[in-house]
Amino acid sequence: MTFPQTPLDVRVELGIGGAWTDVTADTYTRSPITITRGAADESSSLEASKCDLEFNNRLGKYSPRNPLSPYYGLIGRNTPIRVSVPGPESYLELAGTTASYLRTPDASALDITGDIDLRVEATADWYATPLQTLLGKWISAGNQRSYLLRLQAGSVHLNWSPNGTTIYVASYLLPALPRRAALRATLDVDNGSGGFTVRFYWATSMDGPWAQFGDTLSSTPTMSIHAGTAPLEIAPVAATNWNPVRGRVHRAEVRNGIGGTVVASPDMRPLTEGATSWADSAGRTWTVSPAASISDRQYRFYGEISSWPARWDVSGNDVWVPVEAAGTTRRLGQGQKALESTLRRRIPSASSLLAYWPMEEAGTAGTLAYSPTAGVQALTLSGADWAADDTLGGSSPLPVVKNGTTLSARVPAAPTAGWQVEWVYNLPSLPAIQTEIMRVGVTGATMRTVVLFASTSAIRIEVWDAEGSVLGAFSYTDPTALAAFVGKWNRCAIYTGDYGGGATLVQATWRDVTTNLRYYAGTAPTTGQGRVTDVSATWGTAAEGMALGHLAAFSTPGTGVLGVPPTTQIYEGADDGFLGESALARIARLGAEEAATVDLVGYGEDFYNRSTRLGPQRPATLLELLESVQDADGGILYERADRPGLVYRDRGSLYNQPVALALDYTAPGQVPPPLEPVEDDQRLRNDITVTRDGGTSARAVLASGALSVQPPPAGVGIYDEALTLSLRSDDQPQQIAGWRLHLGTWDEPRYPTVSVWLHAAPVLIPAVLGMDIGDRVTIANPPPWLPPGLIDQHMLGYTEVLDQYEWTLAMNCVPARPWQIGVISDGGRVDTSGSELAAGVTSTDTVLPVTATAGQPWVSSLVHPDDFPFDVVVGGEAVTVTDIVGARGDRFDRSVTDGWGTATSGQAWTTTGGPASQFSVQGG
Repeated sequence: MTFPQTPLDVRVELGIGGAWTDVTADTYTRSPITITRGAADESSSLEASKCDLEFNNRLGKYSPRNPLSPYYGLIGRNTPIRVSVPGPESYLELAGTTASYLRTPDASALDITGDIDLRVEATADWYATPLQTLLGKWISAGNQRSYLLRLQAGSVHLNWSPNGTTIYVASYLLPALPRRAALRATLDVDNGSGGFTVRFYWATSMDGPWAQFGDTLSSTPTMSIHAGTAPLEIAPVAATNWNPVRGRVHRAEVRNGIGGTVVASPDMRPLTEGATSWADSAGRTWTVSPAASISDRQYRFYGEISSWPARWDVSGNDVWVPVEAAGTTRRLGQGQKALESTLRRRIPSASSLLAYWPMEEAGTAGTLAYSPTAGVQALTLSGADWAADDTLGGSSPLPVVKNGTTLSARVPAAPTAGWQVEWVYNLPSLPAIQTEIMRVGVTGATMRTVVLFASTSAIRIEVWDAEGSVLGAFSYTDPTALAAFVGKWNRCAIYTGDYGGGATLVQATWRDVTTNLRYYAGTAPTTGQGRVTDVSATWGTAAEGMALGHLAAFSTPGTGVLGVPPTTQIYEGADDGFLGESALARIARLGAEEAATVDLVGYGEDFYNRSTRLGPQRPATLLELLESVQDADGGILYERADRPGLVYRDRGSLYNQPVALALDYTAPGQVPPPLEPVEDDQRLRNDITVTRDGGTSARAVLASGALSVQPPPAGVGIYDEALTLSLRSDDQPQQIAGWRLHLGTWDEPRYPTVSVWLHAAPVLIPAVLGMDIGDRVTIANPPPWLPPGLIDQHMLGYTEVLDQYEWTLAMNCVPARPWQIGVISDGGRVDTSGSELAAGVTSTDTVLPVTATAGQPWVSSLVHPDDFPFDVVVGGEAVTVTDIVGARGDRFDRSVTDGWGTATSGQAWTTTGGPASQFSVQGG
């Protein structure tokens, strides 16, 4: 078979001197470009992307230490590289910085004061945590605010101002959006009922149809929009503390009136690469900022070249450099130290921090605990067992008090009056007698010392003057509060506040780290809050066994209202290691904390809260933490192809996907060999034990059936798996074990490699360029020697080869049908648990006698005619069921398919899906 020999427009660029340099002319000299992304086999583990290619080095350009090279001193270890091909259309590339935008000057047509309709079509990180501006006329400086469409943490927001100063906001959680989608917001400033109305819509493109999501939002009074002087921008940059959107914008519209006159319509799709200015169909002239660009390139690889090995033949006439570029995962996985505990990472970020001592020293520590706060002396802790307690989720091991332990810490001078001292502790039991827990020294006020005591009868706070006389005291005797003080990890804080009338309120609060319940005691001495100078304690046998750490002092006072928590809440969440945080929220937080780009692909409404709830984040490398989230949630972590960074695709985004690439086996080039179904045990797991890290275990076993633990021929024997996961609660292991058993015992051939020849089937190129890891691939019309029906797979990775005239893609796939799940709100029916033919049939029979042997009967066509037809499989052959009648659904009328053979009595039935049931044949 021959195909047209059309050269591919592949571009190879190196990041040289801070700019991208096209070096395509020096590639293709010896071998094609080979790119590998995602899982290299049928696994789902994170692997670094790779790009293998060779550079022509006859002129010595690619020898980093060659002084005659134009790249001398500019290339070397970890030189950036990217590979691209042209896409079907152009787009506006935005970097997410204030220098990256598209702008048209203010004009009277843009000064919409009444109803407005804003529309944007983009490929964006819809669910990113930072606020992202999409489209609007909005400048905070000078109060030139008019209208603005923006994103934030999985929600869309419409902002407007009637006067340039006052800001109104309407928002709603985003639905499940594909990577490329269109958003629309409308504002009816006068809805006829004395108020205004906002609606949000989405579509796969701006061509529609538009689907409203969320409620119609109405309130009072009637509105207008300020006719300001701000320009109209895509990715507005002048909104205070708001970031422009990062990604690609394909087109946008601003309409005067809902569905009204188009007053701005930038459409980047037909533009030439590199365009910097043009007029849209509404007459607006648009200008691209320096950090934005118009491009039609679709990036297939982004990575770094770590080495430049020189090679040549014996004649010296052929000189080349073979390189293997790798994605950022390679570097993340090398030489990375473990991230510190969540408390150690969080507390130093407090702006009011004066001093901080984590007290996470190793068990061989002496008497000093260092401070990561600049200019702060080490804390002295004598007589304690270092690193003796590792039960606090937000900390590395902490010291435990023994009889005779002492603590002493000096706090640098505070800039202002008022203070807060906080720490975490776990006191096994209340002392029988009043026992000192912590002492705070103060200067610049009448009070000089604050002491917190505990006993079985009371929690007591005392305030002393310079002579040690008690200025004020308060005892908390409530049994519930006393019980909350012991036997668990607490955060304890002592802090001051202006009580009014010259008095100072001094409070102590203790907060249960697990339940977040809080108790307090407070007293009001006189004259001034003062400044904290030191923290100290001496403990005897009554406090023996108490674990403590993460002692910090802050310059921020409280409110002076009894029972109100301290102003500084920096411990919040970090104290238990963010126990119960969702998978998506943890990845978003880690990415923000580590300045590591980790984009999220999820499934819409309540985006952050619906993924798996996790256990505490313990010290580990960034890569290990990200992979632990993937393991617990069951999603896919992979590298981006268009820029540095990772993507996490949560488990929910893999359910019930639309088809991203529809192939036809009979079409030339679409499914070249090999297409080889594999019946093996590589992914088979029929006995699974899941343990919550620090908690209970649960087991799921397939006890009967073809892939059960029964010995052959009743089953396949035991294929067990045991894993420990970071989970929030002990009810999760059973659920996860059951889901993993479902995946591990799915009885369907897998297709480890599905290939496509894009040079032979260019019609597939747009779909392939729009695909990403985890997307769904189908193959229609398989050959008759394969199982009947649509081949349905998830792509976990691929190897792509770009040559001068050939472009091939070999995808690593696993079955997609286990991910086709039922949703209760969809109104489906329960499947029958087992069915058999009641009598033998021939190839010409159109009525099949069927017996439901277990579970519900089959759906009746007399009761549910709209559920027909659908397909079933008997003995490996497919048949279309046109209707089912009978008391228990015992007669199937079928349309005969060519090649249908005979079937014997007792033949079992399975399903291929179809119009009647997306997930399983319906019974009951």
